[in-house]
Amino acid sequence: MNEEGLVDAIAALTRRAASRVLVGIGDDAAVWQPSRSNRSVVTTDALVEGVHFSLEWMSAQDAGWRAMAANASDLAAKGARPSLATIAFGIPEGATESTVLDWYRGMEACARFADIEIAGGDLTRAPVWVVSITAIGEVRPSNLKLRSAARPGDAIVVTGELGASRAGLLHLAGRIGLEDPEHAVAAHRRPQPRVAEGRWLAASAHVHAMMDCSDGLSTDLHRLVRASGAGARIESVPVARDAAAAAALTGEDPAAFALEGGEDFELIATVDARAYRHLAQRFHARFGRPLFRVGTIQADARVCLVKDGIEVPVSPSGWDHFAVSTPQ
Repeated sequence: MNEEGLVDAIAALTRRAASRVLVGIGDDAAVWQPSRSNRSVVTTDALVEGVHFSLEWMSAQDAGWRAMAANASDLAAKGARPSLATIAFGIPEGATESTVLDWYRGMEACARFADIEIAGGDLTRAPVWVVSITAIGEVRPSNLKLRSAARPGDAIVVTGELGASRAGLLHLAGRIGLEDPEHAVAAHRRPQPRVAEGRWLAASAHVHAMMDCSDGLSTDLHRLVRASGAGARIESVPVARDAAAAAALTGEDPAAFALEGGEDFELIATVDARAYRHLAQRFHARFGRPLFRVGTIQADARVCLVKDGIEVPVSPSGWDHFAVSTPQ
């Protein structure tokens, strides 16, 4: 394996017939023409072997998909239309060209799903597999959503059920044995970034704040209300079927299991409560699944879960890069 040949192979793998990139892989830097009327949205996400993933539990293509999905989800949370991505890729000694290209096949598959073009990057030697992706999207100024715009009284919604990825991780790690693990394993290995849903929600003036739910609802909801200077009352948690099955095996409460689960890549949004029902009906008609209401934004800075009529404080208990050491 040599660098020039590998770059040529990656360029061939990621080349698009109809490209929005003026200069792509093969030059010193990529060149693209942003829309004059839009804002640019930029995000970077890094994955490190042994911290964020293990190749014992997934293929290189799956790991590549997950790396790109993390960036696509961040763009979705801003209501942005994805445009391009650059990839800094650390390759351990002894890796084969075939495995490197499998990584890129996974990243390219997710990029096509999210309509992102891989426009360049960098290759280097590293102690373990490391991938850092910078992705760029575009959004109309009127559609840009921030996590800091939640208002007291807003309905808190999520775009899907939670906890399936965590269930898949526990099954792959051998900590539980799900009877029918296929869906949970797929949810962990190939999470679906909600790009279309993010753009659709962002187009509504009734949607005030939005962010992605990659580190678990308990953690990410704390981040949203802290940025907004508010609090939250969680009234219902949409628990995925696989998460409920996993919770039964671990002896956990299903809602608590789903609250702590990360990497579902659903979106959290806050919506004018008066508009929620109509927006949810339109969402279901457009995407074929519910827009789940999980609670209400409140003025005081508490986050609590209503359980049997009693408000129970909720602490951030999802993924934290500096508090745990097991791959998520």
